[in-house]
Amino acid sequence: MTDIGTPAAAMPPARGMKRSGAAALVVGHCAGLVDLVALPVWVGALISRFGFGPREAGALVTLFLIGAVVASVLTARNFTRLPRKALAVMGFALAALAFLLASQQSAFLPLALLHVLGGLANGMALSLVHGSMGRAANPHRLFAYAGIGLGLFGVIYMGLVPQLMLQHGGTVLFFSFGAIMALASLAALLAFPDVGGRSVDVAPRSPLAPGVLAVVVGVSLMTFNQAMVFSFVEVIGSTRGFAPQAIVGTLIALGLVNFVGPAPLAALLEKRIAAGSVVIAGPMVQAVLALVITFATVFTIWAPVAAVFVAVQVFTHTFAFGLLSKMDTSGRTAAATPAMLMIGSALGPIIGGALIEGFSIEALGLMAVVVAALSVASFARGIRANR
Repeated sequence: MTDIGTPAAAMPPARGMKRSGAAALVVGHCAGLVDLVALPVWVGALISRFGFGPREAGALVTLFLIGAVVASVLTARNFTRLPRKALAVMGFALAALAFLLASQQSAFLPLALLHVLGGLANGMALSLVHGSMGRAANPHRLFAYAGIGLGLFGVIYMGLVPQLMLQHGGTVLFFSFGAIMALASLAALLAFPDVGGRSVDVAPRSPLAPGVLAVVVGVSLMTFNQAMVFSFVEVIGSTRGFAPQAIVGTLIALGLVNFVGPAPLAALLEKRIAAGSVVIAGPMVQAVLALVITFATVFTIWAPVAAVFVAVQVFTHTFAFGLLSKMDTSGRTAAATPAMLMIGSALGPIIGGALIEGFSIEALGLMAVVVAALSVASFARGIRANR
């Protein structure tokens, strides 16, 4: 990922994006980041509905995310040279096909292959979405609107899919993913925006500035923390003896919080709080919440904290996205957003599963503190280098 940046002056931000184009990007953002919404349902279904252990379930999700990371890095490197609309349509369509095929499988190996293929296709499409967002006139605000859309999507998903799974079984999980990806493909076909800058001669590759790379690492570490803990929220609640409906209610509340809280607040506070302050504080707050989620045994303490856990990542990353888009206006670093997010998410579930099986639930919280410290250090270095 060391050659996706370009000098900020090489490509000024695109202007005049139509609302339909922005809406298509928001839909693609929601579909491409389905893991941020569905991780606990995904891992929980693989364990309870398909009979896999925590490590195998975490490995399947990790394979999807690794595929997305690889595709994102390759796509981001060539963002200005690609036919973005055509590839976004194709990527989401192939991801839909992979998940629909997965709904007909129950063995680990075919599911593993389809998770990799789905991740590759999804990662390519999502990189094109995020790179186009980074080329908008106000990337921070557009990313905040996308966060609002993701919050609404989370409310609908958590309110609908777990209930359907109770009635119709685990295949509903993959059918839902396939339908979401198909919708994103259709939205891209109808309205994917032309943000300019596509040329084999424009914005030649150059190494990332040290500050950019440090911020990228900080985002990745923070995402790792979220994935490691959030993947097992349902499992933690069940282990603590909380009622299944109470856990589902907590996940619905989480979606509601994400819808009404972090993204609208990030849009409102864009000019009022320095992005540097937000990205330093974000990992610290995340670590404290992770400790409560993994150590609390009383539902009235556990549930409110679990419900706001993801909001910290959404709020912080909105500011980080705006910061990176200003540091590199070509859109290439923004196009690497899926890699930043999913390299952490790819490692989180499998390492979280190993910690639970090898040690305890509480080990997740202790690991989160260590990772948060590294994330803060990375953000601090990036901010210093950008001054």
